[in-house]
Amino acid sequence: MTVNALVEETSSLLVRLREVPAPKPIISRQREEELTQRQREVLDQLSDLFDEGFAEITMSEIASKVNCSLRTLYEIAESKDELVLIVIDRNLRKVGRSAIEIINPWMAPLGAIRLYLEAATIAVENTTEEFARDLEVVPSAQKLSKDHSDYLVAITRSLLDLAVEREDIADVDTAAVARVVAGLGRDFAHVDVMKDLRSSPKAAADGMLEIIMRGLVLTGTKESPWI
Repeated sequence: MTVNALVEETSSLLVRLREVPAPKPIISRQREEELTQRQREVLDQLSDLFDEGFAEITMSEIASKVNCSLRTLYEIAESKDELVLIVIDRNLRKVGRSAIEIINPWMAPLGAIRLYLEAATIAVENTTEEFARDLEVVPSAQKLSKDHSDYLVAITRSLLDLAVEREDIADVDTAAVARVVAGLGRDFAHVDVMKDLRSSPKAAADGMLEIIMRGLVLTGTKESPWI
């Protein structure tokens, strides 16, 4: 591959990733920047608190458990539902940014998929049954989780399309493959599924990703697109 071709391919990878629209944030960047240090600390505490469940807890109970006033909570969000969404969205975005940043523009697409999804499944590594159960029964939280999952799928499909063009993998239905491999973490974090796993949702998802993606690699490729 010539230098110009390599530069063009690298540019193509970056352009494709930037073209995938991320979910709309629950709290805007400007609004988050306006939060006080104490408000940020409260949001960090709520991340751990909601691991114990969030569907039934009241704003008064939240304030008591994180040792803050109700006023502080309502200055962050107008309702408990919004507060829950802010906390979940904030956590998922933090993981998502780290996953994107781990992609080196010089990577082969399949290698980028592997690192990206392994970094993204950190979001479900310590999922508790209480959190998973409430995520499934609170419609707004369930939709938010789906929006982030759909973004993972879109990023993965974009990289798979590039892998097909490079002839690293066969000309498969990239939408179908992306839906399967990028949805593993979310699927394995369902409360009824978690109970049957021999490992954590993250470990199970990473293991299945390895099996599926190796099966796609064409023999005889000039480079090692996966390892």
